[in-house]
Amino acid sequence: MDLAFAAAEAAAARGEVPVGAVVVDPATGSVLAVAGNRTEELFDPSAHAELLAIRAACAERGQPRLPGCDLYVTLEPCALCAAAISFARLRRIYYGAYDPKGGAVDHGPRFFTQPTCHHAPEVYSGIGETRSGALLRDFFRQRR
Repeated sequence: MDLAFAAAEAAAARGEVPVGAVVVDPATGSVLAVAGNRTEELFDPSAHAELLAIRAACAERGQPRLPGCDLYVTLEPCALCAAAISFARLRRIYYGAYDPKGGAVDHGPRFFTQPTCHHAPEVYSGIGETRSGALLRDFFRQRR
């Protein structure tokens, strides 16, 4: 999770919403990808940290799916990212702060509980929640 926080802090330094994500292969202990939000930089509404990390991890493995891999992310994934997590067949997700407005795991559509969801990972929430929440609050406070 420390790598995800470092990526979130780097995103904030670039003027991006501070969210960071890391894909890990627990079988080998290797980090496959680390990413932070880049929506502003890339002019791409889908350039969320989770999607960028999943894309990079898939490229690293040379596969379109990541079975057995875990995702660490500093904020509860939105519906877009939850769908990508499901399609990538990630084993587990660990996330920091809850997102009552935009989250789709424990809030909103609760994507992984829907009957149309093809794959639901194990979910562990609140990991580093205080740190993640503070990072987000500080970022938005500076913007106001």
